[in-house]
Amino acid sequence: MTDTTEAAEGTDTLTRLEQEGEIAADYLEGLLDIADLDGDIDMDVEGDRAAVSIISDGGSRDLQKIVGRDGEVLEALQELTRLAVHRETGERSRLMLDIAGFRARKREELTRQAADAVEKVREAGEAVKLKPMTPFERKVVHDAVKEAGLRSESEGEEPQRCVVVLP
Repeated sequence: MTDTTEAAEGTDTLTRLEQEGEIAADYLEGLLDIADLDGDIDMDVEGDRAAVSIISDGGSRDLQKIVGRDGEVLEALQELTRLAVHRETGERSRLMLDIAGFRARKREELTRQAADAVEKVREAGEAVKLKPMTPFERKVVHDAVKEAGLRSESEGEEPQRCVVVLP
């Protein structure tokens, strides 16, 4: 492949991800209006996926309602938003949705858990099994473990699937 072809493909991908973000933002704005909730939509591209965040100027507790307990409502809204994008584009979306900074805080917490597990594995020389996690949570932990120079794998069946950090 030539540099020109690679650059064109990169531009095409960026344009597609930006389009996904715009479709998702429109869909989410409609949902916020229906629910009579205040929130601003922020769109970005992170790596190979569109990232959309609903944020509130006043730290609205209302947005916490659409995060739900342990992010359950957030996960459901993300899937509905991905379906809305799919309906418009005809292609599967890997869009990531965050509401009121929930995923950002969760990512920090999971990165700390991964660092603790890595330290235990290095000290004891034995595998460490973490509690069951969602696919998003497992991905964050796998990435943090890899960055620390160790290996990890997922085991078990949903919803009890968990990460094992290996020596």
